[in-house]
This record gives sequence, structure tokens and C-alpha cells, in this order.
Amino acid sequence: MSEYLFSEVDDAETQTTETSLPPWRVLVVDDDQDIHHVTRLVLSNFEFEHRYVELTHVYSAQEAIELLEQDSTFAVALVDVVMETNHAGLMLIKHIREQIDNHDIRLILRTGQPGEAPEESIIRDYDINDYKNKTELTAIKLKTLVYSALRGYRDIQLINRQKQGLERIINASTVFLKCDSIHQFASVVLNNISHILGLEDAELYCAAVTYSSNQENTEFKLLAASGHPPESDISKLPHNVRQDFHSAHQRKRSIKNDSNYVGYFPGQNGMETMLYVDRGAHLNTHEHQLLEFFANNVALAYNNLKLRETVRESQKELSYILGEAVEKRSKETGSHVKRVANYSYLLATLYGLSDYQAEVLKLASPLHDIGKISIPDHILNKPGKLNDQEWEIMQQHAQVGYEILHRSSNEILQCGAIIAGQHHEKWDGSGYPKGLAKEAIHIVGRITALADVFDALGSERCYKKAWPMEDIIDFIEQQKGHHFDPTLVELMIKNIDEFIAIKNRYPD
Repeated sequence: MSEYLFSEVDDAETQTTETSLPPWRVLVVDDDQDIHHVTRLVLSNFEFEHRYVELTHVYSAQEAIELLEQDSTFAVALVDVVMETNHAGLMLIKHIREQIDNHDIRLILRTGQPGEAPEESIIRDYDINDYKNKTELTAIKLKTLVYSALRGYRDIQLINRQKQGLERIINASTVFLKCDSIHQFASVVLNNISHILGLEDAELYCAAVTYSSNQENTEFKLLAASGHPPESDISKLPHNVRQDFHSAHQRKRSIKNDSNYVGYFPGQNGMETMLYVDRGAHLNTHEHQLLEFFANNVALAYNNLKLRETVRESQKELSYILGEAVEKRSKETGSHVKRVANYSYLLATLYGLSDYQAEVLKLASPLHDIGKISIPDHILNKPGKLNDQEWEIMQQHAQVGYEILHRSSNEILQCGAIIAGQHHEKWDGSGYPKGLAKEAIHIVGRITALADVFDALGSERCYKKAWPMEDIIDFIEQQKGHHFDPTLVELMIKNIDEFIAIKNRYPD
């Protein structure tokens, strides 16, 4: 049977406050009814760290085994040595440690027949935490034993929670490395906080702060929030959350309160990132430590992600600049390469390429005509039809583009080399420079070929006017299975509104 042992308190409010925490569970294993009664009396007013004791009484080792195999939440067990057999308590200890594999519960052996189990050999041979003769156990000594045992159990539980929390943080850190954007990163951060601390119902916010070089004007940007869409207006957050963000920003350090936490971590180039956690209940020291450690890992991961984004943006800008330089030389608008890049990305995602592959294609596709730098101006900008000799020279730009890019070890430039060399190949094998057909043409070449022609037909050139969208769609459909991969054509036509939206977003 189980019972709660509470001290008699007249003030009901005080009692409610003190007993709001779960009690310490203590198992009494003894075949002597009087021992159970005395233990109950001695611990009737017992309290440790504002938590009372709940006693559970069993009267044999077998009863204890059956209970502990189903319930591992006991902090302490007071175990008699001699019960149904002379060594029943010792066998119970072995079973708990070796069979049930419970090494957290604190085990105190009590015996009324010390001759049956010599103290030195018992302490040496059995994994117990103390061993006492019942005749020596005064009320004070019993309480001292329980205090000591509960402290040990408390510390073991703290270590276990920290270990589990650190394992989750390490696992979460590997997930951070896979994030491709700041908003994705921020959402992952919030999800992992919920997992690490069990804060499913908490208010969670992740915000970035940037300020000008004079550090007078600050701009807060909400990256992610529990129950909110990304890029929510930070002015719409609760007043106390905004205040805590501003306070952490001004103090340049994390803020720890009873029920909330604001992690502050400065980044590079004047960027600060802050993490707000409010669980609506008490955050203990262990949880604050985990949050601080987690925040430090977030800071490192965030800085790495920002660096990767900077590199990626630099690569994109460089691709656009090189592509636009070629387009300007041929007196075409620089918006062409941006449209082709976005058409290619959309086609890649519709086709089923991964986000990463689609992003690489987007960064590489502006280089599709890089080989045109080798084409003389009088051919490149000729307003009329090219003669056979001029057309032969013009066709060389595909192979030249491949030769320029393919020696690089950079993944984007390698992709660019394939695109430059294959974006004039045709599905039926009638293209150039190598007359490749069907799947022999790399998917990035097939995608860019369709994106390039789709945009070129709708753009004005020195040798033609822009086509109406209806005529472009008719031509693309006619060339399905001839010039273009039939699957890609079907995907484009089915989602034509999205392609038109890109065209409108980047006008000439």
C-alpha cells in the first residue's frame, strides 16, 4: 500500500504551495509489521527540498521484485535482510542491480540479526548504499540515512538529465549543419528546444538583431516562433517578450528568470541572435544550464550558417555578374540570366531534384552562355540570319563554355560546365555540340535548355521581336519529344502560371 506523509499545517495555502512538487518515493521492504509502523512514525514529518515522502510498504522480497519490475520511480528502498529466507534481502539487492538493472535507486539494508550477514562482507560484496543494525537506528539516524540517500538519488537524476540533455544537444547540432537557410535554422532551433527540455507548450521565439555602424538604430527581425509563421512582425509580439529582447540586447548577455530565459549570442558583422523561452512554469538550474549550453551551440552554428549564406550569395552574385557581362556584350538584358536561373530552379524542384541540387542548378545556370565571350562581335550581334560559316563559329560557344569551367573543383562551376556544354543538345539528338539524345543529356542540361528557350522566345533580341505567351506555349508543346524532354515540358505547361510569375518578377 502507499501513503503520503504530510506534516500538519494550519495554513492551507502554505501546504498547497509546499506540496505542489511530487513527493520522494521510498519503498519499505520488511516482514515485520512493527518496523513498518515505526518507519511511518519517524518519517511522518520528513521533508527534503520542499518535497514530502511517499512510503510504499511490501512484506517480502518477492513482492518488492514484482513491484520494482513494473515501477522504477522509487528513490530509496529500506530493505530487511532476513525475510522469507535468511538472505532474501541480499538476493533482492542482486536482483535489483543485475536483473532489473536499476542503479539509480538508493538501497539501505537493515537487519535485526547482524550475525546472519556480517557488515564488512555485505558492504564489499553487494551494491548497497548503507547497512545498519535495526537496534542502532534511532529516529535521528534513520532520518540522516534518508537525507543522505535522497541527496545521492537527486544527484544521480541530475546527472542523468544533464547527460540526456547533452546527447540531445549534440544530436540537434548535427541537424543544424544540414540547414540551408536562416529561417529553416531558426525553426529547427525551436523544435529542438521543445525536445530537449520537454517544452511543447512553451512560448518560443528566435530573433535576429542588426544595427547600423553607429549602433544607434537597431532592427529586430523575428526568425521563428512557436505557433507563428516565419518573419512575423516583431512589433506584434507580447509586450513582455519585446522588453526581454531589448533588455538582453542592451545588456549584451543572457537573462535568466524564474520561468523564462533569453539567450543572447553575438555573431559576426554586428549581428546578434536571441532565443526566448517561456515555459509558464519554474525553470530550474539544470534547465538554465542546458539552455545556456544549447544557446552557445546555436551561436556557433548560426555564425557558420551566416558564413555559408554569405559565400552562397557571393557565388550567386558572381554567377549573375558573369552571365550578365556576356548578355550585355550580346546586347541582351541582364534579367535573362536571373529568369533562366529561377525557371531552372522551379523546373528542378518540379522534376523531383533535392533542394540542394536545385539550388546548385540555380547558381550554375546563369553561366550557360559563358562561352560566348569567344564569339566575335560581328557574329554575336548580327541582326540577320547567320551564314553557314558564322553559324559554325557560333556553335563553338557551347564547347568553349565547357572548357572554361570544367577544370574547376567547385561544385557550382562543375555544374555550370555541364550546362554550358549541353544546353543546346536536343532530346531527339539533333542538337550540338555532340548530338547527345534523351537521358544521355544530363538533367541539368535538359532543364536549362528548356528554361533558356522559354525565356529567349519571350524576350526581344537584335534578330527578332518578343513572342506572345500563347505562341511560346504552342512552340514548347510542339517541340516536346523533339527539342525538349517530354516530362519537363509537361511540368512547365502544367505549372505555367508560376513561370509567368517569374517572368513578371524580373522584367527587361
